[in-house]
Amino acid sequence: MGQLLPIVNEELRTMEEDEISDLQLIYHVRDALLEVTGGRENYDELVGCLQPKRNLTSHEAAQLVTILKALAGVVSYIDSVHHGALIFALERTSLWNLATSYKNYDATDIMDALIELLVSLAASKGMYIDWCLERLVRHFTAPKHVVDFLKNENGVDRKNKVLSRVHDALKQIADLVPLAPMRLSPIVVQNIPRRYDVTEQEIVMYVENMLKLESGAIGEIIGSTMLPALVDKLIELDVEIGLDGQMHEDVKCIFEMELEDFIEFADDDEEYNSMCASELLNRKNLQGNMVVEKLDSLIVLTFLHLESCQSSGRLSEVFDILLASFMRTVLNTYKSKFTQFVMFYACALDPELCGVKFAIALRDMFESPVSPPITRMSAVAYLASYLSRAKFLSSALVADIIQRLVDWCFAYCKIHDLDMNPQAHQVFYSGCQAIMYILCFRMKSLMDVPRLRMQLIKMPMLLLWKHKLNALKVCLPSVVEEFLKQAKAARLFMSAELFVFEDLLEADLSKAFGGIERLDMFFPFDPCLLKKSESYLRPHFVRWSRVRTTYGDEEEEDSDSGSEASDDEFVDLNAKDMVDDDMIGSVGAGLEFDPDLNKMSITPKPFKYGFKELMERGHKDGVES
Repeated sequence: MGQLLPIVNEELRTMEEDEISDLQLIYHVRDALLEVTGGRENYDELVGCLQPKRNLTSHEAAQLVTILKALAGVVSYIDSVHHGALIFALERTSLWNLATSYKNYDATDIMDALIELLVSLAASKGMYIDWCLERLVRHFTAPKHVVDFLKNENGVDRKNKVLSRVHDALKQIADLVPLAPMRLSPIVVQNIPRRYDVTEQEIVMYVENMLKLESGAIGEIIGSTMLPALVDKLIELDVEIGLDGQMHEDVKCIFEMELEDFIEFADDDEEYNSMCASELLNRKNLQGNMVVEKLDSLIVLTFLHLESCQSSGRLSEVFDILLASFMRTVLNTYKSKFTQFVMFYACALDPELCGVKFAIALRDMFESPVSPPITRMSAVAYLASYLSRAKFLSSALVADIIQRLVDWCFAYCKIHDLDMNPQAHQVFYSGCQAIMYILCFRMKSLMDVPRLRMQLIKMPMLLLWKHKLNALKVCLPSVVEEFLKQAKAARLFMSAELFVFEDLLEADLSKAFGGIERLDMFFPFDPCLLKKSESYLRPHFVRWSRVRTTYGDEEEEDSDSGSEASDDEFVDLNAKDMVDDDMIGSVGAGLEFDPDLNKMSITPKPFKYGFKELMERGHKDGVES
């Protein structure tokens, strides 16, 4: 036998008596490393001491601690060319195994000695920085044979022992090597579990550690990388979940659900009280889907992280990173199903700052002439769904954004005095549909506030819908129909003939809008089908069953109310606000020009056509830009 083990054993006997023994052992380990090109006996024995073993005796454990500490003192002599066997043995030495496999001793000393070695190696040898960082990052998930062990009563304690040391080591390396955090970011991203057979617990544990890095001491440097990488992972899982063929549902379900639709599915659980049958069926179809369960758990984990950021006063800066990631990735992902609710929840935690910022970003993207049309259409679909579903947004904000959308669409009409063409004007039709969809949800809340009611009434919406581009014939039929019913009940427009619904829409025209894939049917913040995530969203989310208009029941009362403005007053308010120099002579019904008085006189005229005929003649009675 070589001389290393006797020296180690002697060291163990004398370490408490003679401090020189530590230095003596370091010299012998150094010599074993230097002599590898000649006699390998001591070197091979050193490597053998590092081989993973189960059920070490207390003496063997103490021996391993001594060797690891000695190696930490001579890391400058470790060479990747000659000491490959040593490096391989260290690669196989896992903190998880040390924390869970040995029953005859406390593994704390061994774990600390291994961490000391990795930190020393990273700090002294630049060529080993990436290797050491990757060894530590590999501990973000436990090996499969350890995962079950972590479920027992001691599992949480063991897990904390390992992960606290891993993050402490990363912090030490970052302090010693200033560039280390920049090297760490790509390593963390590259090691995100992507195997199809990875368990939910493994991926959740890895993301927990990513988020711990983001909020930790080196988060200022790598935080901007962790969150986008997490969003990318959520999208990766999201697109694996196929809903279109299996659970495709018409938006009409939102507007036509009745209590009897879901009563047979309901039970004592309060969460089912406002769900329609299709939503419950879709949830049922997702049960048992492993990808869905992973995504649900990761989104909840992200929600909890956002709550932590809010508590620590970091939510605003984290939201800016998430928003940039959303605009780059999620916004352009075809029909993302669930990932976008991360943004929704972040906005719910800080409505006045994050909530408003998200809405404005989507509005600006829609209005951006340099952005691709498909991106602008997606942005306004997100905007419409967000304003409709976010309980935490003020009515004033909703009204102001509707105003911007109406103004943009009306300006578009004045520039494009053309006939209806669903393919050529998709962005315009997307904006029109967004206006109608928002008002399906928000009509009553806006009309109940006098100032906002006046703001709505004074918008040039009637002229917009009567323009030759014929948005009412192109947008999604269920949205148009529900909007017109509510507009009539709320007395948003005063022409009763406008609300004759026979032969209202032509299906072929509507289908042409958005192409075969029907982007117009995309309402990204429809009720979330992920059970755990939905429980967090529920307090902040508006369901259609809770806002369905009661105007139909109140219409007669409203018409008799002395506090309401008269029909003529509504028309006057609409007309007076809409008149400008460019529009003189462009509005047929309702306005007459008096050349003698050199001014516009407002004289409300009833529309003499039914809806179908009105649409055919819209260019005559509408805007001629």
